[in-house]
Amino acid sequence: MNYQPPFPGELKVFSGRANPELAEKICRELGICLGKINIEDFSDGEIGLKYEDNLRGRDIFIVQPTNPPAENIIELLIMIDAASRASAKRITAVIPYYGYARQDRKAEGRVPISAKLMANLITAAGAKRVLLMDLHSGQIPGFFDETRVDHLYAKPVFMEHLKGLLPKNLVIVAPDMGAGNLARSYGKRFKCGMVIINKERPKPNKAEVFKVVGEVQNKNVLMVDDMIDTGGTLVAGIQAVKKKGAKEIFVACTHAVLSGDAVEKIISSPISGVFITDTIYLPPKKRVPRIEIISVAPLLAKAIKAIHENDSVSKLFI
Repeated sequence: MNYQPPFPGELKVFSGRANPELAEKICRELGICLGKINIEDFSDGEIGLKYEDNLRGRDIFIVQPTNPPAENIIELLIMIDAASRASAKRITAVIPYYGYARQDRKAEGRVPISAKLMANLITAAGAKRVLLMDLHSGQIPGFFDETRVDHLYAKPVFMEHLKGLLPKNLVIVAPDMGAGNLARSYGKRFKCGMVIINKERPKPNKAEVFKVVGEVQNKNVLMVDDMIDTGGTLVAGIQAVKKKGAKEIFVACTHAVLSGDAVEKIISSPISGVFITDTIYLPPKKRVPRIEIISVAPLLAKAIKAIHENDSVSKLFI
């Protein structure tokens, strides 16, 4: 007897243009072909698309990180809307990198809570579920009022890759207080100590280091965080621990935004190696030897399979 999944609709995975490489890898892990969709830009800059496959009654997964440019989020919303109007049975937005996650609260007057707005738009477009990874803020799943959220962590992927790769006499460093819990969990798995860098950000994308809390002298360092954007926080933290006598310094960050001159900052810093994932497509010009990309496609494929079969996603956590 042929195996029949609990979900009645056929599993179909489609990709926007933000990261088709990742979508292709996910489909290879699932043993299926990437769904066919035609996406184009009109002469005025608007986005048009058409699904080439039949979606009626299907279980649809749309892979699209929403890093800049803003067209990526617009493209995701249009893809969800088109799938809904094509009578898809269920639509899951697979968003490896959730853009605007850092605008998650009203820290001062007259500013938006853009992370909540993005959640409202995705829900309004017709997504029934969202699959996210390493959110910048833990409260973001609560921003989705009517859409179910599965939140994955890249830590298992990093742990598997780094096992036996890092030097001994290791200490885990959190570049700020926000990464403290992440660093603590790495410390438990590697059975080593943890250090926190106390910093203040005087304005967006500018970090000022104040104090290294913990011992790093004559130790090898693994600095962990959810993302690298301009590289300012990263480099400031590296300089701080280097001044305190750290030896080799490695970095593990899930989302490689790498805006501005971030790559140049990494090249000119005393970093031995930077480990990132492919949640965001990294263009060839930014793929320098010191940066190593680890794919999260196997983890996302397992999560997609679990969602499709109405199985537990939490079993993928460690």
